[in-house]
Amino acid sequence: MSSRAPHGRTTPFSRRPGFLTYGLLTAFFVAGAYPLWWSFVVGSSDTTALTSTWPPLLPGGRFWINVGEVLNTVPFWLALGNSIIVSSVITVSVITFSTLAGYAFAKLRFRGREGLMVFVVATLAVPTQLGIIPLFILMKQFGWTGTLGAVIIPTLVTAFGVFFMRQYLVDVIPDELIEAARVDGASMIGTFWHVAVPAARPAMAILGLFTFMTAWTDYLWPLLVVPQNPTLQVALSQLQSARYVDYTIVLAGAVLATIPLLILFVAAGKQLIAGIMQGAVKG
Repeated sequence: MSSRAPHGRTTPFSRRPGFLTYGLLTAFFVAGAYPLWWSFVVGSSDTTALTSTWPPLLPGGRFWINVGEVLNTVPFWLALGNSIIVSSVITVSVITFSTLAGYAFAKLRFRGREGLMVFVVATLAVPTQLGIIPLFILMKQFGWTGTLGAVIIPTLVTAFGVFFMRQYLVDVIPDELIEAARVDGASMIGTFWHVAVPAARPAMAILGLFTFMTAWTDYLWPLLVVPQNPTLQVALSQLQSARYVDYTIVLAGAVLATIPLLILFVAAGKQLIAGIMQGAVKG
């Protein structure tokens, strides 16, 4: 099959990537993966790995010993379960509400739509730290401090998620397709479920991945509201609370906390790549 367009012109997508492209991709991959690998190497070694002249490149044989120290020092399994619950509920909620709101802003016509969208985008300019104190007071008045609800409820929907889904759906779903569904007798919910949701799946996968990662790595807000019923990041911070910090134990815990994210990335990788490629083709 020829890689040339009609009239002998070569299209931008017909050229195969060369050595420079693969070299840059390899360099970016190594640069991105090296911190995780170095954490695993140090987390599987003893304290001499941090004082050696040259940083170690191969793992030692103490990883499971250091993991045992992590499990004996902090309530790891409780924190892991809390993080899974918090991150999963937040991710499902953000995907659901953001897709609904994004579809409404993108395809439905109602009074004040543009003004509401401007307000949603404007909230992105407000630093999160400004709302921590009043939000903490509110959680305390509701009696939710110390419970996972105090971590979950304030982030059930995000302005970024609404904006992201709106920008994706505004072009990916033709208005004619929605009109055809309505002519066929589909209700508003039926049109959303059978037309918008299938088209939005790549964007939903990307938003879900980013949301899960953000909730999983969140530290400041869970530290304030659930210090005694910690999420994983709060629990692992206790490894550094002593006067003497054993960084081999700390990095072993960091590797354990990263494994669920790697599993999620591999599981959602197909939809993630599909969303990126679809956006590139549209552009």
